[in-house]
Amino acid sequence: MTTKKFSSADFGETKSSLQAHLPQVLAHKAVEKDNISNTFSKERKHPVHIVNLPSNSISMTIGGLLPGDRSNRHRHSYETLAYILEGEGYSMIEDQKIEWQAGDVIYIPNWAWHHHVNTNPTSPAKYLACENAPMLQNLGQLAIREEA
Repeated sequence: MTTKKFSSADFGETKSSLQAHLPQVLAHKAVEKDNISNTFSKERKHPVHIVNLPSNSISMTIGGLLPGDRSNRHRHSYETLAYILEGEGYSMIEDQKIEWQAGDVIYIPNWAWHHHVNTNPTSPAKYLACENAPMLQNLGQLAIREEA
């Protein structure tokens, strides 16, 4: 990989072909079996499994809310798409209440205050979150999170 910093003046150096560089790891098996991030989960106040694959632009986590539980109110400088795998509830994104259930996808814009609530008192909720934090970090931008 090159260490040269490109600018608009270097547009003519854009390559006409690419070569695939396959990393050693292309699959993360049994993500939810034993891959819970205790530190990350404790900070978020709900279980979170980090999908450990070598993506330079997208992160993926599987999170859950226990019956009747809610996450901390927080915001971050990266975007999130959350696909609801199980359960039902709602997310407060700034001042908007967005209800969701299994099969729905919600979008959380960068720097928007939000939290998530599982409205079912007896069943957990689970979601798959994809975020562009690694891309921001690799571009030298801040990928930060702030708790309320």
